[in-house]
Amino acid sequence: MSIIAGFMVPHPPMIVPAVGRGSEAQVADTTAAYERVADEIAALAPETIIITSPHSIMYGDYFHVSPGRGASGSFAGFRAPAVRFDEEYDTELVKELCRLADEEDFPAGTLGERDKELDHGTMVPLWFIRNKYKGGKIVRIGLSGLPLIDHYRLGMMIKEAAENLDRRVVFVASGDLSHKLQDYGPYGFAAEGPVYDERIMDVMGRAAFGELLDFDSTFCDKAAECGHRSFVIMGGAFDGVAVRAEKLVHQDVTGVGYGICTFCPEGTDESRHFLDRKMAEIEEELNAKREQSDAYVRLAREAVEAYVLRREVLSIPAGLPDEMLTTQAGAFVSIHEHGELRGCIGTISPTRSCVAEEIIGNAISASTRDPRFPAIKADELPWLDINVDVLGEPEDIDSEDELDVKRYGVIVSCGRKRGLLLPDLDGVDTPRQQVEIAMKKGGIHKFEKYKLQRFEVIRHY
Repeated sequence: MSIIAGFMVPHPPMIVPAVGRGSEAQVADTTAAYERVADEIAALAPETIIITSPHSIMYGDYFHVSPGRGASGSFAGFRAPAVRFDEEYDTELVKELCRLADEEDFPAGTLGERDKELDHGTMVPLWFIRNKYKGGKIVRIGLSGLPLIDHYRLGMMIKEAAENLDRRVVFVASGDLSHKLQDYGPYGFAAEGPVYDERIMDVMGRAAFGELLDFDSTFCDKAAECGHRSFVIMGGAFDGVAVRAEKLVHQDVTGVGYGICTFCPEGTDESRHFLDRKMAEIEEELNAKREQSDAYVRLAREAVEAYVLRREVLSIPAGLPDEMLTTQAGAFVSIHEHGELRGCIGTISPTRSCVAEEIIGNAISASTRDPRFPAIKADELPWLDINVDVLGEPEDIDSEDELDVKRYGVIVSCGRKRGLLLPDLDGVDTPRQQVEIAMKKGGIHKFEKYKLQRFEVIRHY
């Protein structure tokens, strides 16, 4: 056996009567759909319930699988301490999943912080389930800051682990939708909020799991969703499987979107290997982009490949444009992988004899020395998208009013502290955002007196 059913569910604590104390009545439709989910799980009588939760332990570059024999929790943090859970983990399934991850050098396992208590993203679904079904152990898995492709791949490993153990598994993907659906909601309104909810409910209502990989991370951030990566993991657990989906409910009365869908597998379907299809699309796009890239980007890529593969510092190759050999300038090399930043290092002003040497040095640093990321590995090289920004001379400005986030980058200085942000970045829409991010990067506090400079760049793709 493997994944015998999947469920997309929300996790508002107020839906639990002891927490909501009457306010749960406003989401009665969601409650009714949740009761149906619990009835279906009870009828299936799974051996294991896998729950992916945005509120479990989360790392930027690692999927945390809850360790140990089990965990307890309560809604004490929501003024309902009497609502408690004592859950036993399926340690055999956890062990098999970790074995597969280790075998594939995939960043998932039980390392890291030990969970002290169950989180509400896990307990809300369990509250409904345990009212109808007391059997089955659980496996609790957190999300990560890794690309959506890696979340989907984790789902495929979960499916393989369940098959290897001949386990009857139900998958519960816990996650709310947009938190910015109404002005009166706790997080306000953003135009992206309703768009995200409409789109995700359409995708999940059709079990079109491949389309989950097409959601832009900046769009998701602006919509303030919390469940998307949870849904992607579940999608991966149904890779290559025909799925009958049913959309039960969508509500947004609290300003936060709550959606419930059910998924029933109906045999293999070779047309639904969505990850293979996505990787082929990405490869085709990257190959076309590399063929069109200019000398600046080609030099940066050659420098990255030489260092990652052979630990060689590339010598300046023949045939570069004269401007790269005679011009001195600061330069930034930015590396993305599957739509996510993978490294970015640069120099504000020239530190080497020419811009070509500047690019070589910064390309090596961006790929192996950016403190936010582990060094790039050889098997990542085909999937890297690289661009180069050559910086113009900074000029002093008196206020943010002289900034344009599309045209100018910004440098914020306070004594020896300095933070820089390049122009025309996804998710940076206002000069205030631009300055705040640069201040954070430079360790500059808002109460400190700082100086602003702006600069233009020539961006090479």
